[in-house]
Amino acid sequence: MASALRLLPSTATRLRFRPRLPLSTAASLFSPPSKAVLYDQHGPPDQVLRVEDVPPVELGERGVCVKMLAAPINPSDINRVQGVYPVRPPLPAAVAGYEGVGQVHAVGPAVTRPLSPGDWVIPSPPSFGTWQTYIVKLEDVWHKVRDDVPVEYAATVTVNPLTALRMLQDFVKLKPGDAIVQNGSTSIVGQCVIQLAKVQGIRTINIIRDRPGSEEAKEKLKQLGADEVFTESQLDVKNVKSLLGALPEPALGFNCVGGNAASLILKLLRQGGTMVTYGGMSKKPVTVSTSSFIFKDLSLRGFWLQKWMNSDKSEECRTMIDYLLGLVHEGKLKYEMVLTPFSEFNMALDKALGKHGSQPKQVLRF
Repeated sequence: MASALRLLPSTATRLRFRPRLPLSTAASLFSPPSKAVLYDQHGPPDQVLRVEDVPPVELGERGVCVKMLAAPINPSDINRVQGVYPVRPPLPAAVAGYEGVGQVHAVGPAVTRPLSPGDWVIPSPPSFGTWQTYIVKLEDVWHKVRDDVPVEYAATVTVNPLTALRMLQDFVKLKPGDAIVQNGSTSIVGQCVIQLAKVQGIRTINIIRDRPGSEEAKEKLKQLGADEVFTESQLDVKNVKSLLGALPEPALGFNCVGGNAASLILKLLRQGGTMVTYGGMSKKPVTVSTSSFIFKDLSLRGFWLQKWMNSDKSEECRTMIDYLLGLVHEGKLKYEMVLTPFSEFNMALDKALGKHGSQPKQVLRF
């Protein structure tokens, strides 16, 4: 009888053959038991999330069972648990997490996509429920990715790097030598913007908060390729554009902070420039003067990656993910993360919630 599953062989034999086993037991059609981060109601993540054993899941005809390798704790994951994000998984018993990378463990008998045990895959577009050790979803959810990059980059390639890439491409037609300005420059999106712009020959003007360690932060961003880095207080001058030196006035700005940090971007933009808002970390509104609209003819836009990915862009999304991981492999795209064992989930969550001060992105290692 033909095999209905291809199971992950040992490391020593994986390159030589892939066993095809008969359906001798019903258990062959199920995933292994799993551990998952669950919640039954919205609320503070450190109060409503719990790690729990979950039973095996049936693969079905076109299902693929994936052993998760790594998954990040993103701010949007926290917002979903809190119940304040626009798109959320149904309750109760929702599994947290939205992006990540795993290794194909088994595939159903009717799967037609070229997926084999041992392949690295990501849900693309991202899909709910990545904070668990094994996950079963239909074959169309999974996109095979290269396995010669650090696992944390494969786990995080979609939400932040793809946001940076799309914003550079979707709003203003930039050419080499042009400049962009952004706040939140030390964020992962900000770091990706700097490096992706450098690849395209685009100059970057970067704004960071006034805080202890700001000089060290400036140096790190310049090592990534930033042309100029200013604290907010440095830009609190009348003739702010005099600080740009030989850099051209930016045509495009990215705002993820709001408040005064957004106003500084508007001051730096050239005539007819565009500011794209993709976050609001300060929880303060974007305030625009009348003269900015009338005399500078500025445009204000918004960007939400999930909306873009849900608009028949799945194949384009996957092509760009492959491009981004290629840059990672070439050493042209990097950002700071910390891998934390899944067994230490509560500690990783506390760090992501800011209980231990400013921390790099936390990535769960399963």
